[in-house]
Amino acid sequence: MVERYYRRTLPQPGPNPFRCEGFVHDGTIHNDSGQPVAIESLPPFLRALLVTDGTVTKIIEAYFWEPVVVETLRQEFVTAADEIPWVDVAGGERIMVRRARLRGAHTGKDFANAFSVIRTELIPGHFRRRLIDREIGIGALIRDSGLESYREVMEVGLEPDTDTDSAVFRTYRIIIAGEPVILITETFPLSLYR
Repeated sequence: MVERYYRRTLPQPGPNPFRCEGFVHDGTIHNDSGQPVAIESLPPFLRALLVTDGTVTKIIEAYFWEPVVVETLRQEFVTAADEIPWVDVAGGERIMVRRARLRGAHTGKDFANAFSVIRTELIPGHFRRRLIDREIGIGALIRDSGLESYREVMEVGLEPDTDTDSAVFRTYRIIIAGEPVILITETFPLSLYR
């Protein structure tokens, strides 16, 4: 999954509508075939998830009205095979990758999946230890630690989730102390939010 980020260039100078606006008149995203899809056609709650800069877990809990469990499916240190410009990672650099699922505690529904690339050396020690120990999700960890951060949406779109369903995704980076430190792609199954 980390391969999707290799050599991705930074957004061109100028306004990035998902960076500071929740409403993009006549906005479109693209599906996996490159075809434009009107943002307006997406379920309203998914549109909100695409632009939120808050903790996705809490928003999903409020919408579905059940606790959400963050399950870490994969977490390991790897060597980047190529550069990842969105978080200033050079080829050959050691990074942590993490794949997690946000699952309903009562229904067992998979509300979202997330894949992260993390530059752990730029994270304060207390935060890094809790992250490595998989105590809680990244968003909740940032909130609970009081760490000042900024989230910048880099990309949104549609991709196949299964043979019969599509998923809406967004990729954003978390900037801490002026440095891009974490890159996250969150994927939301479209059928669950209709």
